[in-house]
Amino acid sequence: MTNVIGTPTRKFSADESRIAGRNNLTGYLVSAIAVFVAALMLAPLVLSFLSSVKTPEQASATPPSYFPTSLSLENYDHVLHFGAGLGTYVGNSLGVAALAIIFSLLLAVPAGFGLARFSIPFKEFLFVVLLMPLMIPYQALLTPLYFMFAKLGLANSLFGLAIVHTILQVPFSVYLMRNAFEAIPRELEEAAVIDGCSTFVSFRRVFLPLVFPAMVTVALFAFIASWNEFLAALIFMNKETSFTVPIMLVSVRIGHFGSVDWGALQAGILISILPCALIYIFLQKYYVSGLLGGAVK
Repeated sequence: MTNVIGTPTRKFSADESRIAGRNNLTGYLVSAIAVFVAALMLAPLVLSFLSSVKTPEQASATPPSYFPTSLSLENYDHVLHFGAGLGTYVGNSLGVAALAIIFSLLLAVPAGFGLARFSIPFKEFLFVVLLMPLMIPYQALLTPLYFMFAKLGLANSLFGLAIVHTILQVPFSVYLMRNAFEAIPRELEEAAVIDGCSTFVSFRRVFLPLVFPAMVTVALFAFIASWNEFLAALIFMNKETSFTVPIMLVSVRIGHFGSVDWGALQAGILISILPCALIYIFLQKYYVSGLLGGAVK
């Protein structure tokens, strides 16, 4: 005869059951709030997509309807072949954004390293001076910049526009890079010095790999700011073949007799969102860790 010894089951007290039920209720409430916020954020994108697949007449109908009665890609075809062609505008925006990223990294990374790791006289004062442009509306800077760039022959070039975007982005980029370099322990720098590394070698082999997430964050901010910037591009560019995507969106929205072509506008908006969304999705982990770099000492 075999004796089966059962594992004794632990009985939860009334207080433990009450706490477990309260935790479950809190979890459900947080999940419901997260779903509501996600739906609230996605609703404009869904409505834009539904408007973009309507016919131009239905997209401009009054009163508007949320759902299309028939699907049409006419709006996307209009955006694709508008003006100099969508490829020209996207290429201009990508070129300007790429140059802005390169310039921002070349300026912000060494500046952040110097402000974080070297004993510089009046270092904090210099850092505040570098951040002061953030307190000035950038629209106030565009007029003097335009006159200066016109004398230098950069007023109607993608290179000049990239410099303008870099000027607007550098203060915040320096702020991020300084925090990232300050978060690196001094012991790593001392170990590199003991191993015979010079300042440049330790910067290249020790510091740069550790601040890579912050560099990705700087690149993302520079890309998004340059990709979405409208006013400077409108002021500095006067040739249609040099226009960027935001200027194209303003032009493509004009329909017959000055009316707004809502379908083409929503199609252009969705197309313009795709590069930013894809880059953020692929680089999200670096973006989050770069923003948190230096937050905890």
